[in-house]
Amino acid sequence: MMSLQHPLLAVCVYLLLPAGQSRTVGYRDGFFYQDIINGNRNEEIYFKGVRLQVESTLPSVSASRGSSVTLPCHYRYEPELSTSRRIRVKWSWLPTSSITATLSPEAFVRETEVMVAMGNHHRSYGSFQGRVRLRRSAPGDISLVINELQLNDTGRYRCEVIDGLEDDSVTVELELRGVVFPYYSKKGRYHFNFFAAQQACQDQDATLATFEQLFTAWEEGLDWCNAGWLADGTVQYPITFPRDGCGGLNLAPGLRSYGQQHRFLHRYDAFCFLASVKGTVYFLKHPTKLNFTEAVQACASDGSQIAKVGQLYAAWKLMGLDRCDAGWLADGSVRYPITNARVNCGPPQPGVRSFGFPPLSLKSGVYCYQ
Repeated sequence: MMSLQHPLLAVCVYLLLPAGQSRTVGYRDGFFYQDIINGNRNEEIYFKGVRLQVESTLPSVSASRGSSVTLPCHYRYEPELSTSRRIRVKWSWLPTSSITATLSPEAFVRETEVMVAMGNHHRSYGSFQGRVRLRRSAPGDISLVINELQLNDTGRYRCEVIDGLEDDSVTVELELRGVVFPYYSKKGRYHFNFFAAQQACQDQDATLATFEQLFTAWEEGLDWCNAGWLADGTVQYPITFPRDGCGGLNLAPGLRSYGQQHRFLHRYDAFCFLASVKGTVYFLKHPTKLNFTEAVQACASDGSQIAKVGQLYAAWKLMGLDRCDAGWLADGSVRYPITNARVNCGPPQPGVRSFGFPPLSLKSGVYCYQ
C-alpha cells in the first residue's frame, strides 16, 4: 500500500460525459464559457442549432447638438425562430476621448453603460437618464434613440444582445455636426499644453476636435499654419494652400502631423469643435463704440450675454452670420464673421476675421449671444 510522502498532491481529473463527449472551457466576446463540443470538433459554441446575429445598417451616424438621433441596431436568429425569446439588451458607450487609448495594448478602457433592457423593463444610467429609449419599431429592432444630444455624447456605442450563453454585439459611431476653429492663448502662439488646450476649448463652450472633425474641416477649406492639439493627444494642422513655412511648396495639401506629443511638457495651440448652438449670435447696435467692460454691460442690458468665440464660429458656419463689423467677444478678443467675401472685409475667402487680443480699453463693437 502506497503512502503519501508530500502534503500536496496534484490530481488530474478527466470528466466523461454521456455519449463520449468531453467538457471544455474557453473565452469568447469577453465572456467565460463552459460548453459541450459537438462531433465536428470545430469548438464552436452551439445554441440549439440557432445562431444569434446583431447588426447595424450604419457604421456611423451624425447629428446636431440638441437634436434627437437614432443609432440603428437589429437582432435576428438563423434560422428564424417560430416563437420569441426573452433577451437582454445592453447599450454601452466609449467616449471619443477614450477611443485612442484602446489602441494601446497596455490600456484598459471600460465602456460606460447607457441602458439595459429586458422585456418591458429598462434602466438608463448617468447623464443618459431620461434621454434614451429603445425604438422597437419592428420585431428585432433595438435601435437606441438619444434625445437632447449633448456636446460630450460623441463616441462609439455598442449594441449587445445576450440570450443565455449566446452573445453578439455591433458598434455604431456617433458624431456631432458642427464647426472646427483654431484657438490660441492671449499670451500668443503655442502656450497650451494638452490639458490647458482642453480647458481653453471648454471655456468657449467647445471640446478639442477629433482627427475626423479636423479632416472634415480641411476638406471644407480650413487652412491654418499653426499646429494645435487634438482630442487624441496628437498635434496637427490643416493646409489647403501649400506654402513656405507650412511644410513647403512641394508638400501636397492635407493635415500636417507632429504625432503624439507630451501632454504636460509640449505646448501648442488648440483646434476646438463646437456643435450648433440653440441661441442667436448678433452684432449689437449701439450708438457708440465700447471698451471691453462697456461691451459686457451693453449685452447684459440688452437681455443677453457677450458671445464666446465658439458661438461666433457656429453662427458663421452653421447659420450664415455675415457682418463686416469688428466686435468684442467674451475672451477679450475682437473678431467678425464673413460669409460673403467682399472689398474692405478682409481676405477673399469666407471666415471669421480676428484682430487678436487688443487692449481692453480699445473702442469697438460687440457680439452678443441670446
